[in-house]
Amino acid sequence: MIEKNELPILEYDPTSQEVLKPGHDAKGVKLPEKCLFAFLGDEVDEYAEQVNATVADHFITVDRLRPIYVIKDQGEPLCLCRAPLGGPAAAQFMDALIALGCRKFLAVGSCGTLVDIKENDFLIPTRALRDEGTSYKYLPASRYVDLDPVAVEKIGQGLAEQGLPYEHCTTWTTDGFFRETQDMVEYRREEGCQVVEMECASMAAVAAKRGVEFGQLLYTADSLANVAAHDDRSWGKAAQEQAMHICLRIIHIF
Repeated sequence: MIEKNELPILEYDPTSQEVLKPGHDAKGVKLPEKCLFAFLGDEVDEYAEQVNATVADHFITVDRLRPIYVIKDQGEPLCLCRAPLGGPAAAQFMDALIALGCRKFLAVGSCGTLVDIKENDFLIPTRALRDEGTSYKYLPASRYVDLDPVAVEKIGQGLAEQGLPYEHCTTWTTDGFFRETQDMVEYRREEGCQVVEMECASMAAVAAKRGVEFGQLLYTADSLANVAAHDDRSWGKAAQEQAMHICLRIIHIF
């Protein structure tokens, strides 16, 4: 039965079946259990070409075909995907990958800092503030979604094994990139958010709904610590290639 609310975004259907299911157009494709879901732009495609990845399938969207790569790393088959910007797109792609066999997801991408954190530092979110719409289609309404503590621990273990410092964080997931207002940034910071990005809460909700493992590694890019003067720094570009190789090692722990 639908949990109704005056506000449509807070209404949730916990039981009835989807009309259009993820994987509805699958062609017998079976993907590896582990997936590196990388918000790293061209770095993903360049790495896939470098290692002669197989294109197992494509995720079809209105604007482009997204290759679903399969690679072999340390003798283990892995799914590698170039993740799309924004919670709705990322959740849709992730849900389709689950339907094709992926069960353990490691996402990696950049975030903006709300507090004074250097660029290109690594953070592991332990919870995400749900200031977006997609997560409310997968989980009942709540202010935060907690990330899987097992996945959080594995990511920390993987970073420690590589001698890399990191911190845990609470992230603010928002749909409104250009509506991160001065007062809202200060409000989010006051309630304990250290960083902001656009997908974590959505993906964590998908994982919880579908019963799969999900964790995320963030690297710091631009800074909103000074609300009067946004600093794009270098958008974290120096960390992109490093993040790819770091996560290729971490995902074997999953």
